[in-house]
Amino acid sequence: MSSSPHPDNEPIFDYAPGEDARASLQSEMDRQMSEIVEIPCLINGEEVYTGTTTTQVMPHDHGHVLAKVHLAGTEEMSAACEAAINAQEEWIDMGLESRCAIFERAADLLSGAWRAKANAATMLNQSKTVFQAEIDAACELIDFWRFNAYYARRFHSDLQPLISPQGVVNSTEARPLEGFVLAVTPFNFTSIAGNLPSAPAIVGCTSVWKPSRNCYHSNWVIMQLMMEAGLPPGVINFLPGSGSEIAAVALSNPDLAGVHFTGSTPTFRTLWQNISTALPSLRGYPRIVGETGGKDFVVAHPDCDEQALLVALLRGAFEFQGQKCSAASRAYIPHSVWARMGDSLISETESIMMGNPRDFTNFMSAVIDQRAFDKITGYIARARDDPACEIVTGGGSDDSKGWFIEPTIIVSSNPRSETMVEEIFGPVLTIYLYNDDSFEQILVECESASPYALTGSIFSSNEENVQRAFEVLRFAAGNFYINDKPTGAVVAQQPFGGARASGTNDKAGSPLNLLRWLSPRSVKRTLEPPIEWRYPFMGSDES
Repeated sequence: MSSSPHPDNEPIFDYAPGEDARASLQSEMDRQMSEIVEIPCLINGEEVYTGTTTTQVMPHDHGHVLAKVHLAGTEEMSAACEAAINAQEEWIDMGLESRCAIFERAADLLSGAWRAKANAATMLNQSKTVFQAEIDAACELIDFWRFNAYYARRFHSDLQPLISPQGVVNSTEARPLEGFVLAVTPFNFTSIAGNLPSAPAIVGCTSVWKPSRNCYHSNWVIMQLMMEAGLPPGVINFLPGSGSEIAAVALSNPDLAGVHFTGSTPTFRTLWQNISTALPSLRGYPRIVGETGGKDFVVAHPDCDEQALLVALLRGAFEFQGQKCSAASRAYIPHSVWARMGDSLISETESIMMGNPRDFTNFMSAVIDQRAFDKITGYIARARDDPACEIVTGGGSDDSKGWFIEPTIIVSSNPRSETMVEEIFGPVLTIYLYNDDSFEQILVECESASPYALTGSIFSSNEENVQRAFEVLRFAAGNFYINDKPTGAVVAQQPFGGARASGTNDKAGSPLNLLRWLSPRSVKRTLEPPIEWRYPFMGSDES
């Protein structure tokens, strides 16, 4: 255990050749590939096999089936909402310490016996390299659970009123929201999928969890882990199925207390609109928390560290095939810098190994599905036909065995070309080259070019330039990086979230997110109740 007053971040395993963790993980991947898991809905702690099924395949080998998944319909969704509502009173009565203990036990299990299982499922299901799986499915989710418990314990003291006059005791009860939270989770991070239903649960809410259609396998592992840790029935209900169908049932339920969402901007906007339409039938005003899209930037000054910039672009743009809402997708680079490091960036990009994540020499693997493959290759094809754009490396693709797209760099002479301003969510980096004396103007261009405001970074060796970028780009990124790639936020270090079209900026990995799931009650206890109804001002001026 840590001797510090707060948890420490979970150490990252290296999985170097010869290490036991490497052999154990390889063995677990072999085991998972040798079977087809049957994944049910989980409603009130009971496994429900609907008979309406789909399959889960590996993106890097889409002929290999990992799981057969039973999909929820309106009946199952209604039952899950009811289960969550019915479970809340007992879950609240259990008390904060007992709730925290369950998720801390889940963190301990994930740190130990379940680590290989969660990482293997994430590598096979989402085609993540071992490092990307380790920092996601293991470390970040462990951190979410441990730090959320830590933050939740502090609310009682932190929220108490400052003043209690003579004869009065004022206090604040950190109540949860009344009702259930609908958690709609993404494919790209197993940790986020686990955190979205569990963060509200720690403070006393109950959840209905709608996982992404592209990661049922890894998410089911996390659901099983939470049950193994002692999560009571009905607190989190697991519902694979149609997002629109599930949302429609949830939004029509008067006890909907909130929505915890990570996904696309259009989907989130539709959810918000539908919630507003449903308001007359709801008991309250649901809390809406969302992290959505990004068009994340890197701005380089002529005085930047060029090798650091090169590494940041490679890692920021191409790790996990660019399928991060924080991925470096557009860069503004001075002509002089490009003249010195452009060829190196291209050659290093061309050296990237891509293939099956079970081969640990690969830096990249496949994108998540055919829909993503078609969307990303469509952007590349249109850039190839755009006279303002030059594909300087990459651009190739192959979906015959897996959905593979080469890491691609486009140099655009138009700062508002399609791939400079639209979210692609794939391994595509677009670079705009600017005149060395136009740093101020390029900051303004960067600030205004995109509707998103999630992450971004500035590279400069001069503090004055950094500060100027900090000021001009104040609202352009919720997570701002100085001389580093715009990805890789760590729980309790860089709380994550952005504004504008990127979401509500409620900062997962901090107390700010947990506070959204509370509805505090102010309590005044009068020790000496007044026994006279008249006030002094009512006295007569006559003696």
